[in-house]
Amino acid sequence: MQIKTQHHSKHITRIQPLDRASDTDISFLSNSKYKEALQTTKAIAVLIKQDDLADCKTNAIIVEDPYLAFAQVAKLFAPDIDFAVSNEHTISKSASIGAGSYIGKNVVIEDNVVIGPNCVLMDNVTIASGSFLYANVTLYQDVKIGKKCILHSGSVIGSDGFGMAHDPQGKWVKIPQLGSVKISDNVEIGANTCVDRGALVDTEIHQGVKIDNQVQVAHNVIIKENTVIAAQVGIAGSTVIGKNCMVGGASAINGHITICDNTIITGMSMVTKSINIAGVYSSGIPARPQKVWRRNTARVQNIDGMAKRLASLEKRYSEKFNNLTDKN
Repeated sequence: MQIKTQHHSKHITRIQPLDRASDTDISFLSNSKYKEALQTTKAIAVLIKQDDLADCKTNAIIVEDPYLAFAQVAKLFAPDIDFAVSNEHTISKSASIGAGSYIGKNVVIEDNVVIGPNCVLMDNVTIASGSFLYANVTLYQDVKIGKKCILHSGSVIGSDGFGMAHDPQGKWVKIPQLGSVKISDNVEIGANTCVDRGALVDTEIHQGVKIDNQVQVAHNVIIKENTVIAAQVGIAGSTVIGKNCMVGGASAINGHITICDNTIITGMSMVTKSINIAGVYSSGIPARPQKVWRRNTARVQNIDGMAKRLASLEKRYSEKFNNLTDKN
């Protein structure tokens, strides 16, 4: 992709976030949360709305919808995917590969790696020494697996993150996911767990992380060292979970938030905002006998009215108390 400025023409090599862009990258601003980065970005050009032009210190491309424009520009950088048989890979003599597995172009498999039957390793995958993949594991293109990792059957690493933009007709436009996934050493990924590739930069699973079965890790999530996550947890995009955390089963964690180190989230919790102080956090309503649950649910529905009546009584009491005080 070429871009012409007033003084020169420059070749664009990638599309990147504002804070990570270099002078050969194009970027975009679609969320005011990141507006501060617009003034310091090194991007050669930025897709922005007219309203944000005054804050842009680099070349600007004015568009009506920067997020939709990002989706359209990202298509120019999306790689072509195929499953052609290739012998262009590097496989250690001490590695073991099960029957029916597919090995793509430029794959690197280091010493003592075990690949179970019917695994799929797409182009440019790297698996470091001593890692073990059970049957039917899929690694999409450019995924990197560290040393002594264990990936259980049915796990999918590097599938597309769920990125969509609306066009003017109200139809959804898929945003190509141009990042990948980096998994560090001594990580374990449970059966049928999905770790999505990043939209622009990589999704990261750091050293010593343990993830149970049927967990969804969305694009651009970062899970830091020695955190453990129980089954059926869903983590939305761009969230950062700190070191030594514990996340109970079936919890739901919102996107674009941060959870600090040494935090414990009990099972079936819903985390909607960042957690900045370490501790134990819970939400949800534990199971109760049905009659008790129905009665409590009915009372909860009346809380707003009860609060208004209580406020009214407090006001009346305060007025009467003040009148008595004035008389005395």
